[in-house]
Amino acid sequence: QVQLVESGGGLVQTGGSLRLGCAASGSISGIEAMGWYRQAPGKQREAVAAITSGGVTNYANSVKGRFTISRDNAKNTVYLQMNSLKPEDTAVYYCAAIITANTYWGQGTQVTVSS
Repeated sequence: QVQLVESGGGLVQTGGSLRLGCAASGSISGIEAMGWYRQAPGKQREAVAAITSGGVTNYANSVKGRFTISRDNAKNTVYLQMNSLKPEDTAVYYCAAIITANTYWGQGTQVTVSS
């Protein structure tokens, strides 16, 4: 089992920045990749960014150049630095950890970007 706890959401104006954190605990040695997803009201959950155990990153086209995913292995924490935020970035952001065929989810953190 893996437990994930997100932090860092909040309200920000258009063009502002936020940094989300996701602290992992439990059986974390087998984590192959971690990522961030988001779900806006009335929409499906979508992938935002991911980072593998080897440090390879991947981003949704909508956030490339604005968001950066990183990891601190010593703290078992993954971060999502979000810059130049837009109202369409408003959503609940979820952290995910992938181990073989299983995906573990955090509880989610609200990000609201006002226009």
